Amino acid sequence: MQVGLYKDGKLQKSLELKGLASDVLLPFLADLTKNEKVEKIYYTSGPGSHMGTKIAYVLLKTLQITKGIPFFAVSAFDLNSNKPIKALGKLYFIKEKETIITKKFENEPDSGFFMPETLNKMRVLEKNEPDYQIAAV
Repeated sequence: MQVGLYKDGKLQKSLELKGLASDVLLPFLADLTKNEKVEKIYYTSGPGSHMGTKIAYVLLKTLQITKGIPFFAVSAFDLNSNKPIKALGKLYFIKEKETIITKKFENEPDSGFFMPETLNKMRVLEKNEPDYQIAAV
């Protein structure tokens, strides 16, 4: 999981959290909100890992309710230059124009994510709920 810390809309620090979202995200957010003044949070609402997205959403919604920190959703495709995103097995989410579909790849495609240098071009989605694309199990 990648995390970027921004000040005045500019990337100050990029971190990679090792482990499952269910194990690493809560301690990270607890430390962050204890040690920093967090004004707002952006997260990728999908497509991608259902569990990771669900955990992120629940934790961010809790922060919004308990600490008043608003959070906003962005598409995962905006943070990987519209490359395929792992769905399940050999299936990957791909974006064709504005439609997201799944496509089978025999070999794992490159789909590296990045933190943008600035937030000024970040395309915020209308809703901040998870974007599962395929039914959650």
